[in-house]
Amino acid sequence: MRHVRTIAQALFGITVATGGLIALAPTALAITIPVACSENALVAAVNLANSTPTADTLVLAGGCTYGITTAHGGAANALPVITTPIELIGPATVTNASLLGLGMFRIAEVGPTGNLTLTTGVAFTHGNVLGDGGGILNRGAVTLTGSTLTGNTASGNGGGLANADTPTGTAPAATFTNSPLSGNTTLLGDGGALYNGLRATLTVTGVSGSPLFITGNTAGRGGGISAIGSTATTLTQTAVTDNHALLLLGNSGGVYRQGGTMTTTSSPITANTPNNCVGSVPAVPNCTG
Repeated sequence: MRHVRTIAQALFGITVATGGLIALAPTALAITIPVACSENALVAAVNLANSTPTADTLVLAGGCTYGITTAHGGAANALPVITTPIELIGPATVTNASLLGLGMFRIAEVGPTGNLTLTTGVAFTHGNVLGDGGGILNRGAVTLTGSTLTGNTASGNGGGLANADTPTGTAPAATFTNSPLSGNTTLLGDGGALYNGLRATLTVTGVSGSPLFITGNTAGRGGGISAIGSTATTLTQTAVTDNHALLLLGNSGGVYRQGGTMTTTSSPITANTPNNCVGSVPAVPNCTG
């Protein structure tokens, strides 16, 4: 059973006579939380959802841009670290809105027990981090459906999203369905849009006749996607085009692969610079040039 609470109840608890606030006791029931269009409301909603292990849904204010001006999940994350199953429903944008956009924080980190779902037009933009995952750093599970990662930057791997290297334990998994990635950057690392790390799983799927586009991303190697020692990287109805790798740091402007399992189906990898997949070992399936 899902309970819909008012935003005041969900985020601020019960007001006592002295004017203080008492937080609501954690509940075992999944909840749906409407989130007002403000940084504080979104942060409070994520904290509330994290307070119980059940799957919760945050309904973002339609058309709102949630400008995050400071980190709320340690020094490197705009949002509190996701530790439970949380779904964000748009349309809405969550963006780095720090002074001049120079705040050094990604939009979200998903912990090993976390599961983040973005549905119906949620955009994560302008994350900017020293480390991996400019938009999202994933150590658990991430699902995007009809949502986007755009204009995010990382100094390490995965300008848009990084599935963290995971030598032991449960490895991260990310799934993108009809969720394009564009304009993401890592100047020094692998995977301008997506980095699929050690033991991780990445699934990217578009629609026949209307592919999912990974375009305009930049990296040291693998301007579109890099998969390094991954358990599985699967591209279906996905076009990887017009991505770029820096000449001094590596090749494979489109997709770079080092070991692991990779499958591509109806997924053209074309018009990337300085090449599409050169240097991958083994070769990227169905990719030439």
